[in-house]
Amino acid sequence: MVDAVRAMLASVEADGTDGETEYTAIIDLLTELNAAPSVEPEEEPEPEEEPEPRIGEALVEAGRTSPQDVDEAVARQAGGDPRRVGEILVEQGSVKPGEVLEALQTQAERSGSAISESSIRVDVELLDKLMNLVGELVLARNQILQHATTNSDTGFSATAQRLNLVTTELQEGVMKTRMQPIGNVWNKFPRVVRDLAQACNKRVRLDMEGRETELDKTVLEAIKDPLTHLVRNSVDHGIEAPEVREAAGKPAEGVLLLRAYHESGMVNIEITDDGAGIDPEKVKAKALERGLVTAEHAARMSDRELVNLIFSPGFSTAEKVTNVSGRGVGMDVVRTNIEKIGGTLDIQSTPGAGTTLKIKIPLTLAIIPALILASGEARYAIPQVSLLELVRLEGEQARTGVELIHGSPVYRLRGKLLPLAYLGEVLEEAGVESAIPGITGEQPPDAGDGSPPSEGVGNVVNIVVLQADTQQFGLVVEGIEDTAEIVVKPLGKQLKHVPVFAGATIMGDGRVALILDVMGIAQRSKVLTELHDKGITTEQSGAEESRRNVQSMLLAEVGGDRRVAIPLSAVARLEQFPRSDLEWAGEQLVVQYTGQLLPIVSVADVLRLPDGSVDEEQLEVVVVWVGDCQIGLQVERIVDIVDDVEMTKSTSGHHGIVCSTVVQGRVTDVVDLRALVAQVDQAVLNDSRLEEARI
Repeated sequence: MVDAVRAMLASVEADGTDGETEYTAIIDLLTELNAAPSVEPEEEPEPEEEPEPRIGEALVEAGRTSPQDVDEAVARQAGGDPRRVGEILVEQGSVKPGEVLEALQTQAERSGSAISESSIRVDVELLDKLMNLVGELVLARNQILQHATTNSDTGFSATAQRLNLVTTELQEGVMKTRMQPIGNVWNKFPRVVRDLAQACNKRVRLDMEGRETELDKTVLEAIKDPLTHLVRNSVDHGIEAPEVREAAGKPAEGVLLLRAYHESGMVNIEITDDGAGIDPEKVKAKALERGLVTAEHAARMSDRELVNLIFSPGFSTAEKVTNVSGRGVGMDVVRTNIEKIGGTLDIQSTPGAGTTLKIKIPLTLAIIPALILASGEARYAIPQVSLLELVRLEGEQARTGVELIHGSPVYRLRGKLLPLAYLGEVLEEAGVESAIPGITGEQPPDAGDGSPPSEGVGNVVNIVVLQADTQQFGLVVEGIEDTAEIVVKPLGKQLKHVPVFAGATIMGDGRVALILDVMGIAQRSKVLTELHDKGITTEQSGAEESRRNVQSMLLAEVGGDRRVAIPLSAVARLEQFPRSDLEWAGEQLVVQYTGQLLPIVSVADVLRLPDGSVDEEQLEVVVVWVGDCQIGLQVERIVDIVDDVEMTKSTSGHHGIVCSTVVQGRVTDVVDLRALVAQVDQAVLNDSRLEEARI
């Protein structure tokens, strides 16, 4: 009936009529229900209404009048006086009008309501305008801060820092006005799942966790359709029919779980079903049938790579076209739409157990953290969401570290082949080198001895390791400057057709920097597809992902020769700070970092080890994220980054250590990051305006 009324209203809005559809079945059913004998409910005694004495009680409690005066006013009211108790008390002279208003206010507070409205409606266009103005203010703030670093006027520097704090507060406030809970999108999914389950003759229960997770309204609108498609896919392709589930020893009712949460300044959305999972062999057969891969290539692919073929254009496992499946809207469209807003889509599936689709998207599209690159006189920005790590090759390593395999440059990063692309070459092929000052696109020719070309300054090669789709590649750049918070601006019409750019921004010195599109660069340079077609794959590429107790770690030394391991996924930057830059904020050591206060925690102190760096002028600091908190871990020396570190059960009850394991033949303690955060003065931590929290 509700659907029929909505259809009629839509028709009235479109052409002024209620449409040509006849709803005979619904009308007959309503008529039948209306004619059925009704069961009269038992009459309940009406509650006695005597709200006025509560005002009298409030006045008595406040000492404004006596119980006798209130009783007299109630008696007059019972005798036929139409006025309220408060009015009678004022007329008697027992209380003043203002005291009655105070009593009313007390009543409202006790009932959980307020006399005045606590919210107002604001037009979305006004919020968009405010967001644009805040973006311009952030750009001006960045310019002033950059000027303050070269200005010796302490008064000006103090004013600049004050402006920085106020701008940050204002930015956070405006962003909060645009934030909406993801539950606003999820509200329609129970109906979608119920109708789809009925159409497919399935039993499906929808569970939702994290409905209150907030993200920008623009992002929310952008993910609405991709989320709907993924939910429909999970019900249609993922969860089996009741008889099939029962034959497999499962409950007849399938479960679809939607989960959302914040992590490291990103919004994570998981769509999990307990269905049949994805059979890699079935995906391989369908991909071969459609000619998406060659038989030789498919034979070399791991199960994870085979499963990711479902994101290939034109791929579908639907046997026939229905109103649910096989309509030509594939998973490639879903992934493309998510990547357009700077997000990623990953899939994990276990045959017979179910499938999890994980989406990571930024909180907002307007202001993002980015890495600034230099190429000639021009500068470029890469969103940090696509950044994995930075590699710097110097001296002999710079000359021999990059190899050519089948004519394609690669670098062996911790034993795995990393395909490389050269920024200058990519820009030249895109035809933009003449449009941007300082970009020549030139690349030194091959030396004729099989050595690869190089890009950089002198004997230095800078590699930015990026994530594109589900694979990694390295972008060789001339120089790396710093991280910055950038305001995203749309491209002009001259550059909109160039696939390697996602937008533009204005830097602190007023110059324009173009924002690189990581996926566009990967597709333009063909670093991913070429290497796969030529068979350049690493052995056991998916082995480590099947072992959940294996992680990548950053190794460091503390307390002389004691080795510790820090989870690489939590590491944001490696920094060196002069010891003279350390300051005290209350009882917490801090350093001014990217315009904010970064708490510094000595790992040696937490582990009760001697500090071997007391005589060093430069401090080695690992900047890490723990939840939404950013802190600096002081170590003595950075040793290496290693993969495949097996997390064993805890062998030590020492505070600050998760477990001890053997790495590179040496006993290594895996640090407990949350225990280290607990050492930080919470007042400093709460007052720090962390960069990730500002986006």
